[in-house]
Amino acid sequence: MARVRLPLWFKDMTGGARHAEVPGATLEEVISNLDAAFPGLEARIRDGALVSRVLALTVDGKIASQGLATPVEKNSEVCILPVMGGG
Repeated sequence: MARVRLPLWFKDMTGGARHAEVPGATLEEVISNLDAAFPGLEARIRDGALVSRVLALTVDGKIASQGLATPVEKNSEVCILPVMGGG
């Protein structure tokens, strides 16, 4: 199962959990399985068929360049990161 690092932003939905282990061969499947564990989380991660503009997803330290179709290996680490902005 993939190990998912959850941002502090989601503590209200995860009961304070900062990590989860869920199955999935793509980010879309991982997010769907996260939603099964923490209902409503998928709606905060996705914006329709895309990842929300306020978040970035990485798999094994690399930006998920294929979006939700990005492959995830059985022992991958997925990070959900808030996007930093400014000027």
